[in-house]
Amino acid sequence: MRALVEYISKALVDSPDDVVCKEVEGEKTTVLELRVTQSDLGKIIGKHGNTAKAIRLIIAAASAKIKRRTVLEILE
Repeated sequence: MRALVEYISKALVDSPDDVVCKEVEGEKTTVLELRVTQSDLGKIIGKHGNTAKAIRLIIAAASAKIKRRTVLEILE
């Protein structure tokens, strides 16, 4: 799941080398912490949060397939 988020994020931003995604495992939930540069933050979030919603929707669909819950947190 982490690789999927990194792949999508690196395709959207201007500085793909600064994209960092950490995976925090829980019992039933996995939290993905995504960090990008301040100038690329708007590209990840998108207008009215639509890009972030789309990424979260893709993650939810992929995690439903493996019967785990995955949450994406976009950090500054």
